[in-house]
Amino acid sequence: MTSDYWNERYSGTELAYGEAPNDFIVQVGDRLPGRGRALDLAAGEGRNALFLASLGLDVLAVDQSAVGMQKAERRARERGLTLRTQTADLLHFGAEPGSFDVITSIFVHLPAAVRRTVHERVRSWLGPNGVYVLKAYAPDQIGRGTGGPRDPSRLASLDEIAAELDGLAIEHQAALVRNVSEGVYHTGQASVVQVFARKC
Repeated sequence: MTSDYWNERYSGTELAYGEAPNDFIVQVGDRLPGRGRALDLAAGEGRNALFLASLGLDVLAVDQSAVGMQKAERRARERGLTLRTQTADLLHFGAEPGSFDVITSIFVHLPAAVRRTVHERVRSWLGPNGVYVLKAYAPDQIGRGTGGPRDPSRLASLDEIAAELDGLAIEHQAALVRNVSEGVYHTGQASVVQVFARKC
């Protein structure tokens, strides 16, 4: 899935994954710090990054789609929020160790080797007591037709993700089937995994 693919997906006037932030980020919102620096990985059109900014966090949204990042910037201005953006492929995005208090990864489905590399970097990028919030489609989402990649190599089980986050304290983890209603591309009963982890 190239930057051209995502630029085309985000080129319409409608928001591909809806206006509202992901329900899991909202659910754990009161467990996030009210100040500090946040990083939203593969931020798309910015729905989750804007939610983090509304909590008072200094947010950097990163996505390989320049079109998505431009939309996120425009929406931030319209809502009177401050949002920093960077157009970058996650494999080539870098940050200083301990740079962030919150990192979010919502429906980010990378090739397995890239995902493992990103998770290794996440552990480094988090500062003391920093939190990592992840929600993604699970391997048995394949065939449901309600969203997510068709390539099973881009989907990881809860056990795989937990192993990749070794060194973080996982405070919540779940694999469940639930209704997802996020724009036209994520709609219907879906198999998902959720993780809330903290760097001690």
